[in-house]
Amino acid sequence: MKRILIGSAWLLAGLGMVSAALAQEQVTPDRARANFARTIELAADDVRHFPPPPAGFRDERSGISHGRPETMGYDSVVTGTRREALVYLPPGYSRDRKYPVLYLLHGIGGNPHEWTGYVRAPIVLDNLLADGKVQPMIVVFPNGRALADDRAPPADRVFTAENAAGFAKFERDLLESLIPAVQASYPTETDRKHRALAGLSMGGGQSLNFGLGHLDTFAWLGGFSSAPNTKPAAELLADPEGSLGRQPAFVYLSCGRKDGLISVSQAVHRHLKAHGVAHVWHVDEYGHDGDSWAENLYYFAQQLFR
Repeated sequence: MKRILIGSAWLLAGLGMVSAALAQEQVTPDRARANFARTIELAADDVRHFPPPPAGFRDERSGISHGRPETMGYDSVVTGTRREALVYLPPGYSRDRKYPVLYLLHGIGGNPHEWTGYVRAPIVLDNLLADGKVQPMIVVFPNGRALADDRAPPADRVFTAENAAGFAKFERDLLESLIPAVQASYPTETDRKHRALAGLSMGGGQSLNFGLGHLDTFAWLGGFSSAPNTKPAAELLADPEGSLGRQPAFVYLSCGRKDGLISVSQAVHRHLKAHGVAHVWHVDEYGHDGDSWAENLYYFAQQLFR
């Protein structure tokens, strides 16, 4: 069965909603604000699928084991530079076993610390693992901006064509450089059934674009408050029954009911629904913010690698 859900995102990264991937639009702060301020129209099925997570689900707990964060370097065929990614190794990590891998992508104005600091993803995962609710996994937080200078730009340079283009270029960096480097550095499973890709805002659009375009590489996909860099639904899945039928994937889509970008995720959901592709659609009460991202990571992680 093919399932899909959708999630919400943080304001800064979510203003990271504009990309040259969408109809070659000029990237400007005014256009970004206009996208974020889109009229929100909710349908009868734009509702929560999951109940709220338990209180303290992303608060650090004492008396449990914690994962180990580290930095991994790799050479990029796209930028010609040495790049870095943050890596979460689960509690009890051992080179004597193989692990599935989740890649989590950030927004246009951010960097990998959006996930590790703002959303507190490692703490969410530690708590889920302590409760036996998720499979032990390696989680990679890449820099989704494939540019020679991949630092998060200052506020007045976030919405530029160059910055946005770096996110489209990351597709090749991910497939040809990062994934092989992770597999060479860590004891990972290397088949699609043990590889997941998800992201928030601009990273949500990247995850849907890259993941649905490479179903031979990823079997688990998540778009949390996906930005307008997401390809049009008919292009993203021109043959939804055929493509997902040949290589089934779990696709998680979510967004907040107060998020002006909800129409992006609604379009993907409705396209799948119209073609009879079974999926889950989750709409929470948040805007484009970290509360929604954390909750959707909590839900999404529990579905993976089963």
